[in-house]
Amino acid sequence: MHDQDNAQCSEPLVDAGSQIGAQLESLIRMAIREADGGLPFDRFMELALYAPKLGYYVAGAAKFGSGGDFVTAPELSPLFGQCVASQCAEVLAQLDGGDLLEFGAGTGALAVQVLQELDQLGTLPHHYWILEPSPELQERQRLRIQSAIPQLAERCAWLTELPRNLHGVVLANEVLDAMPVQRFRVRVDGGVDEVFVSEQAGRLVEVTAPIRSPGLAEAVATLQAAGYALTPGYASEVNLRPAPWLAALADVVTAGLVLLIDYGYPRSGYYQADRVMGTLRCHQRHQAHDDPYRDIGLQDITAHVDFTAVAEAGLAAGFELAGFTTQAHFLLGCGIDGLMLAAPTLDQALGAKQLLLPTAMGEQFKVLGLTKRINGAWRGFSVRDLRERL
Repeated sequence: MHDQDNAQCSEPLVDAGSQIGAQLESLIRMAIREADGGLPFDRFMELALYAPKLGYYVAGAAKFGSGGDFVTAPELSPLFGQCVASQCAEVLAQLDGGDLLEFGAGTGALAVQVLQELDQLGTLPHHYWILEPSPELQERQRLRIQSAIPQLAERCAWLTELPRNLHGVVLANEVLDAMPVQRFRVRVDGGVDEVFVSEQAGRLVEVTAPIRSPGLAEAVATLQAAGYALTPGYASEVNLRPAPWLAALADVVTAGLVLLIDYGYPRSGYYQADRVMGTLRCHQRHQAHDDPYRDIGLQDITAHVDFTAVAEAGLAAGFELAGFTTQAHFLLGCGIDGLMLAAPTLDQALGAKQLLLPTAMGEQFKVLGLTKRINGAWRGFSVRDLRERL
């Protein structure tokens, strides 16, 4: 293996008083040694975020909201969840009832907002299932739901695996960006190397070497055949995990809509020529940076979503494409303008504007819909469907 020309490295990673951080760093260093000195980046990211009892998403630190590391749309304004509920109600009405499944429910804010609005609309699901890997977050979600909507709490259940049959709606808000990604770099001679994590003088460093992770070489070859990622020095990411995830979903969804909301681009935007270092970003205390090797376990690590790849994976799994649009257009289609006029507080109205502004979340976030055995002119994609950009 060889160091990248601009290899990132870390100073000592965590404060000595952070026992969890120290244990996580030790686990990662052990994994590096077991991988003969080169740990594939997706495995590093997986450990940093999801290592049992130690990873960022499963340890107990605050992550969401003003006191955490980042703010999600449901935390900005309850109007977000009301709009999502409006789309869910349209599906549940056509299916004559059904269930909801939410992946990674965060603080439980979206679950509360959706259930409250569906109750108002008279289209409550039979069950609101939550698949959440963090026991600590599960408890926060239970407490929030029980406090905010005690009369609806009995409809909520926490799962450790997919339900056997799902007739209804799947919600995944900011889930895909937290899936571990593989990283690659184009060599001067035009060949492609994989990015690994290694140790050097007590620090973690990025190194590159010939690709060895299954599927990565084929994925990059497909990109290059389409004219992307050809320039020497070009580095980016590939997320191969949505394909098996969507295939597993397709096996259990009998009929319904899968709603994927995240920041990202169609493939042409993701791998555009001037995005030479990819989209990897870390978030800590509402500050974004590009060093995943500092404060491991205490910061979020994400990558933008290639929505073209996700749409292709969904179609391959047996879903149909229901629509693709910006978050702003989706929310407008679901009636947020009317809700804003009726918003009881200035804070809610200001939060809603952050959901819509092009410079905030309005255009950075996209919404992709996938359906199975159900058809409709879904309101969330009625204002502007951008599927031709995929």
